[in-house]
Amino acid sequence: MLDKRMTVAEIIGTLRDGMTIGIGGWAARRKPMALVREIVRSPLKDLTVVAYGGPDIGMLCAAGKVRQLIFGFVTLDMLPLDMHYRTARQAGAFECRELDEGLVLLGLRAAAMRVPFLPTRVGFGTDVLKYNPWVRTVRSPYDDGEELVAMPALRLDAALLHVTEADALGNCVILSPDPFFDEHLARAADRTYLSCERLVPTAQVCGRERARYNPFERNLVAGVAEVPFGAHPTAGVPGYGFDLDHLNAYNAAAGEGWAAYRAKYIDLPDHASYLAAVGGAERIAAIPAPVF
Repeated sequence: MLDKRMTVAEIIGTLRDGMTIGIGGWAARRKPMALVREIVRSPLKDLTVVAYGGPDIGMLCAAGKVRQLIFGFVTLDMLPLDMHYRTARQAGAFECRELDEGLVLLGLRAAAMRVPFLPTRVGFGTDVLKYNPWVRTVRSPYDDGEELVAMPALRLDAALLHVTEADALGNCVILSPDPFFDEHLARAADRTYLSCERLVPTAQVCGRERARYNPFERNLVAGVAEVPFGAHPTAGVPGYGFDLDHLNAYNAAAGEGWAAYRAKYIDLPDHASYLAAVGGAERIAAIPAPVF
């Protein structure tokens, strides 16, 4: 019965230059931002990142950590575009592999299933194949002989996810209404690392009322770090919603303002210092959950 508790720094310390990293969450929802900020502080470089992107991608691009980005979008939800991502992309700072959201999902599923690709019709009738020649087509071996898109597996060296609760063994639950694709990222990765709002006893996270919210098996998890408000400034429902004020300030810092933003909110000694810099835990906890 392994104790998988780690610090944020210990988790990021297991990563290496040139790795392919999957980042969980969706846009500005439940992103593992404490882990992302630790990557920014680290010497890591030349990463391939797979994500449904939000400020995680913007920060990593601004910090020069990304060599290649494989993604379906980068957005801050109610703020349509992450300006740090836009600045880096327009400067040609990384290789861009922009796909349909469904193709990213199928690539992760293929990796999770340990098959080289999955066939689909997604992508036909668009410029996805034109701008992504690495995505090929395949002919059905059956009587129909249909030509299909063969979405290649997106194998990950590591996945970084943020969950609501976890125990020391790697059991976890996502109590927000937006688990989306985290289970596929976890299964597509050689190693999965979690940050969680609360580290709780196994009986609580695996109890009758929690079991249905368990997105994947504990054997997939290599490490767990307890980081309250670790998704901030993205939403960590049911605990807190989007910090729109902070996201606006973050977006406004793109380009020349990045160094000042980084000094104020990222290059800090610990997570407690970050929470103090963004107004404190009570302020974050008071942010209402979004209603869609």
